[in-house]
Amino acid sequence: MNWKTMKYVKVRPISDLLNEFLRTEGFETPLLEHRLIHQAWPEVVGEYAASCTEEIKIYNQTLYVRISSPAVRQELHMQRTDLARRLNAFVGAFVIANIHLS
Repeated sequence: MNWKTMKYVKVRPISDLLNEFLRTEGFETPLLEHRLIHQAWPEVVGEYAASCTEEIKIYNQTLYVRISSPAVRQELHMQRTDLARRLNAFVGAFVIANIHLS
């Protein structure tokens, strides 16, 4: 095969191809949830609040967080709407709609 008979295809960035693959295979949402829990949460709430986090999980677009410190829990409770917005912005997608703190 020489260069005259080669078929030209539209070149796409690997990041676009990877995102398309993740979306079509159903891996995009779990990956975003993992990033939100393990990367976004500590970054958005800060080191101390993250250290008080005992358990964190996502179910039906609700982030469930168990906090060991009542003071930190109350502070985060008052910021729930802003926290959800900032966490979603961190991962670049709408992953959570609500935050439930206990």
